[in-house]
Amino acid sequence: MTDFALARRNMIDGQLRPNRVTNSALLAAIADLPRERFLPDSLKSVAYADDDVPLGSGRFLMEPMVLARLIQSLQPLPEDKALVVASGRGYGAALLARLVKTVVAVESDAVLAGSASRTMKELNIGNVEQVAGSLAAGAPAGAPYDVILVEGAVREIPPAILAQLADGGRLATVIAGAPGVAHLVVKEGGIASGRPIFDAGTPALPGFLPPQPFVF
Repeated sequence: MTDFALARRNMIDGQLRPNRVTNSALLAAIADLPRERFLPDSLKSVAYADDDVPLGSGRFLMEPMVLARLIQSLQPLPEDKALVVASGRGYGAALLARLVKTVVAVESDAVLAGSASRTMKELNIGNVEQVAGSLAAGAPAGAPYDVILVEGAVREIPPAILAQLADGGRLATVIAGAPGVAHLVVKEGGIASGRPIFDAGTPALPGFLPPQPFVF
């Protein structure tokens, strides 16, 4: 039987700390949150692997190091309101919930969203609101958000999501490519500007591909 507590410590010491994950509050949240609870029984044994975990239908639980560095780059604060886009089975939203005041988690897959809601309830995580809907549309009803995490790679960040970022807010995601590159976007004076922060081979999320040009 897998010793998940040991696997979690090994993940932190072997994958996160050597890769510049240093935020003490984030590391404490990761140490306390059972990542395996956010996976089906058949995948719990690979919960702490140094890789993306396939969930089916082109969706993945993001590699621990990449997810941790994205969240760290957001510099989440206890008073922040967060949005997680493509929240999947809820692990990223649950981590952010330990660091901010409230989280809105948007998921288009009803099975993944239902699993996330059940796990949140089982773990007594009460500050996450699960929303069903288009990933690229975000959750405008709750905007603006101080931090936005897109939990996967996108070809480009939809304007609808950028519009939901508060002034002074931060957005982190991976821009898909060869290689993919994690980006941090900051909005100041109503203008959003981004910069690359590290390479990340994260799979592209379905539903975020830009429209293809019409060909005669």
